[in-house]
Amino acid sequence: MKWRDLAEHQIQKARAEGQFDDLKGAGKPLPKRAAGDVVSAGMGIMAEAGVLPREIELRKQIDAQRHHLAEARTPEEEKERLRALADLEMRLAIEQEARRKFYATT
Repeated sequence: MKWRDLAEHQIQKARAEGQFDDLKGAGKPLPKRAAGDVVSAGMGIMAEAGVLPREIELRKQIDAQRHHLAEARTPEEEKERLRALADLEMRLAIEQEARRKFYATT
C-alpha cells in the first residue's frame, strides 16, 4: 500500500468516526505559511490541536536529559545518563529519517 493510500484511508476513517466534527476553523482556508514548507504546516496544525509530534517530544526529553547529565556526581551516574542521552538522540534520528523518507515517497 502506498503512503498516499494509507493517509487517505486514515483520513476517511477519522471522518467516519466524527473526529473532524467541530474543529476550530472548519470550512475556512488554512493560514498562509512559507511556500512549499509542508513540514511546518503540519507541525503548526498539530500544535494548534495540542498535539506534539514525536520529534518535538524527543527534543524536549533530550534537553531534560542533558540537564540531568550535567548534575551527575559520579562517573557511573554520568555513564548511565550519557547512555540514556544517546538512546534519545538515536530515537530522534530515526524519527527524522522516517519523516524524510515519508516526504520523499509522497
